[in-house]
Amino acid sequence: MLGWWLGLTDLPSVTLPQGINTVGPSNVDLPGPFKPGMYELEIVLRKGNNLAIRDRRGTSDPYVKFKITGKEVFRSKTIHKNLNPVWDEKVTLLVDSLKEPLYVKVFDYDFGLQDDFMGSSYLYLESLEHLRTLDVILELKDPQYPDHDLGSLELAVTLTPKEGSFKDAHQSLRLSDIHRKAQLWRGIVSISLIEGRNLQPMDANGLSDPYVKFKMGHQKYKSKTIHKTLNPQWREQFDFHLYDERGGVIDITLWDRDAGKRDDFMGRCQVDISLLSKECTHRLDLSLEEGEGTLALLVTLTASAAVSIADLSVNVLDDPRERKEILHRYSLLRSFNNIKDVGIVQVKVIRAEGLMAADVTGKSDPFCVVELSNDRLQTHTVYKNLNPEWNKVFMFNVKDIHSVLEVTVYDEDRDRSADFLGKVSIPLLSIQNGERKAYALKSKEMTVPTKGVIFLEMDVIYNAVKAGLRTLIPIEQKYIEEEPRVSKQLLLRNFNRVRRCFMVLFNAACYVNSCFEWESPQRSICAFLLFVVVVWNFELYMVPLALLLPLAWNYALIASGKDVRQGDVVSASRDSERKGFMNKLYAIQDVCISVQSALDEVASYGERIKNTFNWTVPFLSWLAIVALCVVTVIVYFIPLRYIVLAWGVNKFTKKLRDPYTIDNNELLDFLSRVPSDVQVVQYRELKLDPSHSPNKRKKNNPG
Repeated sequence: MLGWWLGLTDLPSVTLPQGINTVGPSNVDLPGPFKPGMYELEIVLRKGNNLAIRDRRGTSDPYVKFKITGKEVFRSKTIHKNLNPVWDEKVTLLVDSLKEPLYVKVFDYDFGLQDDFMGSSYLYLESLEHLRTLDVILELKDPQYPDHDLGSLELAVTLTPKEGSFKDAHQSLRLSDIHRKAQLWRGIVSISLIEGRNLQPMDANGLSDPYVKFKMGHQKYKSKTIHKTLNPQWREQFDFHLYDERGGVIDITLWDRDAGKRDDFMGRCQVDISLLSKECTHRLDLSLEEGEGTLALLVTLTASAAVSIADLSVNVLDDPRERKEILHRYSLLRSFNNIKDVGIVQVKVIRAEGLMAADVTGKSDPFCVVELSNDRLQTHTVYKNLNPEWNKVFMFNVKDIHSVLEVTVYDEDRDRSADFLGKVSIPLLSIQNGERKAYALKSKEMTVPTKGVIFLEMDVIYNAVKAGLRTLIPIEQKYIEEEPRVSKQLLLRNFNRVRRCFMVLFNAACYVNSCFEWESPQRSICAFLLFVVVVWNFELYMVPLALLLPLAWNYALIASGKDVRQGDVVSASRDSERKGFMNKLYAIQDVCISVQSALDEVASYGERIKNTFNWTVPFLSWLAIVALCVVTVIVYFIPLRYIVLAWGVNKFTKKLRDPYTIDNNELLDFLSRVPSDVQVVQYRELKLDPSHSPNKRKKNNPG
């Protein structure tokens, strides 16, 4: 391999102006007979030079696409945070005509968002010399802004005429195969961010407001901010997916939060996953580079069943023997085997009809993205079609039965990031197994319909006991880092929602929780003594019984035909992207975002409490009934003071007994699974046109 590279160093390269690059005319006679129109094109994507900046931090995450005759034939790996990336990737393509140029496009990868265009260029195959490796430099340009300098790509290209048929040649890379390899994950990296010690002071008061950013590949996580301290205690836990069996590298950066200006960098460190043994917990004390102090982490590597993609003919649940084994795995008799493995969901993405025409030709190039929590898979692209057929089967592991399956249809664009065509969100608990159903697509805001329907068939198999236990632990957070934007309409809407909620109860709960966290030792000691005195002289076994009354009352109303689950109509508003704010406006923006987020959180919890008692999600309401019945029986037979004293002593002493524990509130974790009024509107299915039927098949519209 080294000799092969050395053999390329003396080869000439040619660069043409206006961003269109090629090499000189062929002057080599073709040896021997060969079948016209059959060529093997070998390309080595070496590196990029001075590429365009697309991220806020002055970098980009570039990857490259190759297209011939409008079809994508290669996609490179993504090089993160680099304007001079080195790929060194080799691909062999089979082409039947040299008249169509190779179209090369560069994008900046944004996980879960639309990728940013970074430039494109053409490689004209007719001008390539045969049987000779040439170095080529492609100047990247934007057709809309031809004067912008977007950098260049370096390639090594070899064009070889082929004898015989295509069956005897090497198969070219297919986009679906490339994506399938990149999408499937092999294990879980569980990370607990514990604390920081002796950090660098960044503020005038000699303290800092630190938070931590984690990144592994396209996965990102941002911790909460701990104010005015050099020894922060985070106690946060999250998971990353492990896509490569050999491991990966976790990049960790520490920042100081500043409301009136850009956040200050406080240091960085890395964790090499390949150096850690699996199925055990590692305590890591990481020294910060380019900064001061250390970070304490707990890292655990565990194996997990991977998600899968298959054609419609390969259907696991259609095999009676496989289905029987899966049903046995999630039967009630195996409720305490592998508590984290709640169930599986199989999604058949059949087809779509009547999609929006996103291209000027009145056509679209649609593909479909299926997401469940942090699992994200996609179909192949069906070119020039408004009624595409995908016929793909996706299999996901269910870690939380209250997760929402999101299916989004995009249009693949030649020069730009993918265009949004429509989306549908489906709570797992609302799925009817084996039912092929047409779903009307919605807008990005999930409140109004857009053009087109998508046909899906889904099956969910889960263990109810595991699902109930999983409800009482923290909900999994998404890795997508989406910058919040200020919206006056959203701010007003959230304010109106807050007026209907119980702010006093919420603040009281936060105050009590602060006593358990020992944020003020004096206050916690006083609260503990007061708690003991009050509990010893009080009886409250009637409280859980009283909480059963509104559940029973609302259930009776629903049974009698009076639906009490109607949520308020929420008007949709489109977020407008604003760029170029000066530093003096950052403080105002941060305040507005904080108020907007706080109002949304308070309103959501108030609505979740209401929706628990009005049977918005029957599974959660039944779970609440079971829990309240159990609590009622326990409190009836055991003196309340002993139960509450045991609970209170445990809560007050938990941090003293285990300083590294990651505490949680079971009640709030339960409520986080209950949809708010906004989510009820988003998840509500739209009424379909009678012409759209799962059993009625429309003829494809090729144009």
